[in-house]
Amino acid sequence: MKNYKFVLQYEGTRYQGWQRQDSTDNTIQGKLEKLLSRMCGEAVEVQGSGRTDAGVHALAQVANAHMHTQRTPEEIRDYMNLYLPEDIGVLSVEEAPERFHSRLNAKGKVYRYRIINSSIPHIFERKYAHVVSEKLDVDAMRRAAERLEGTHDFKAFTSSRKGNKSTVRTINRIELIQDNDVITLTFSGDGFLYHMVRILTGTLLEVGLGQRSPGEMEEILQSCRREKAGALVPAKGLTLMEVKY
Repeated sequence: MKNYKFVLQYEGTRYQGWQRQDSTDNTIQGKLEKLLSRMCGEAVEVQGSGRTDAGVHALAQVANAHMHTQRTPEEIRDYMNLYLPEDIGVLSVEEAPERFHSRLNAKGKVYRYRIINSSIPHIFERKYAHVVSEKLDVDAMRRAAERLEGTHDFKAFTSSRKGNKSTVRTINRIELIQDNDVITLTFSGDGFLYHMVRILTGTLLEVGLGQRSPGEMEEILQSCRREKAGALVPAKGLTLMEVKY
C-alpha cells in the first residue's frame, strides 16, 4: 500500500464543505473517497489539510490517501478528473512518504477573501465575492489588520466552543489590496481556527464601515470573547489558496 498526495481545487458553492458527513454525500471528501474506493475495489480514506466550510472554495487544497493500486500517479489523476464532478479538479498526484499526513504535516496556510465594494452588480464574480455596497475606509482596515498580525490568542475570532484545544495562532501577514471596487484580503499564518478568517474579515469590514476603530483590535483579542468580534461574513468570498509544508 502506497501513500499518495493530491493537490485539488474546487468551487465550493454547491457542497456541504470538505468533511464527510453521515447525513449527506454532498461533500468534497465524500466524493473523493467514493471515487477512489471504486477505483481500488476497497475502502479508501482521504485526509485533507483542513476542513473548508460549506460554500468555501479551494485553489490548492492538499489531501492524501493510502491505497492499493497498480495505476501510476498520472493515471490516478486522469481517472479522477474523468469521473469527478466538473467543479472538482485534481491538479496533481504523487507518491508521498509513508508517514506524510496532509493536515498534521502542514506548516502554514494562505486564505484569500474577496469583497466587491460597489452597488453595481459583478455578475460573473457573484459566487466568489461578498458584496458591500457602502464605501469602505481601506486605510483604516489596513491599520486594524496590522494589529492582528503576530502570535495571539484568537479565541474571540472563532465560532468553536470547544475549550480543550489551544486557540493561539500566528498570523504572519494580512494584506489588503484594492483594485477599483474589488478588495482582496490575504491571510497567511501557521493555521486558522473554525470560522477565524471569516470573523477576522467581518471585524475588519466593521472598521471599514466606521463602526469600530483600528485600536479596538487589542481589546477584542484580550477579551477572548466571540461576541466582542465582528460578524461572520459569507463563505462564498473565501478561498484556500495554498498549504505550506
